[in-house]
Amino acid sequence: MIAATNIDIKASIAQKAFREDLYYRLNGFTVKMPPLRERTEEIPILSQHFMRKVSTKYECDPLPISAALLQALSGHSWPGNLRELENTIKRYLVLGDEKAIIEELSPRHGTGSLSTAGEDTDGSGGLKYLVRNLKGSAESAVIAQTLEGTGWNRKAAANDLQISYKALLYKIKQYNLSPPEKQFSLNQRKSA
Repeated sequence: MIAATNIDIKASIAQKAFREDLYYRLNGFTVKMPPLRERTEEIPILSQHFMRKVSTKYECDPLPISAALLQALSGHSWPGNLRELENTIKRYLVLGDEKAIIEELSPRHGTGSLSTAGEDTDGSGGLKYLVRNLKGSAESAVIAQTLEGTGWNRKAAANDLQISYKALLYKIKQYNLSPPEKQFSLNQRKSA
C-alpha cells in the first residue's frame, strides 16, 4: 500500500491529530517528495505524460506543447502540485487555446481582480489587455444569450455555439454565469 500526505505526520502525532499506532503500521518506507515548484526540470516530461494520458482518456489527438507554454508552466508556483499541472494540461486539451492557459499561468492573472480593474481605468493594460477584455465581455454576452435562448439547456447551447460541452461548462464558470432564478435566489439570501 502506498499512502501520500502533505501534512507533517510527526507533528500531527504530537498534537494527537494522527494515531501513532497507525503511523507505525503504515510506515514501512518513507519517501520525501519535494513540491513541483522545486522540481521545475520535471515539468516538460510531466506535461507530455499528462497530455498523452488525457488525450487517451478523451480519445483525441494530443496537442503540442510549445516553448512559450513550457516557459509559462515552468514559471508557475504550482501550489496544487501535480494535480494542478494535470488539470491545467486537461484544460488546455479541452479548450485548445494555448494563449488562454499562458494568460492563466501568468503572475498578472493571479493577482486578482483589483489589479485588473486598475488596469482598465488607468489604461496601463495597453491594447492587448483592452482587446482581451472586450473579447471576454463579448464572449460572455454571447454565451449568456445562447443559454437564455435554450432555457439554460447547456448541451443545446454547446451545440448552438459549436463548442464542446466541457468547454461551455468551463466558460460558464469562468464568466460566473448562472440561470436567472439562481441569481434571484442568491440575491434573496444576501438581503436576508
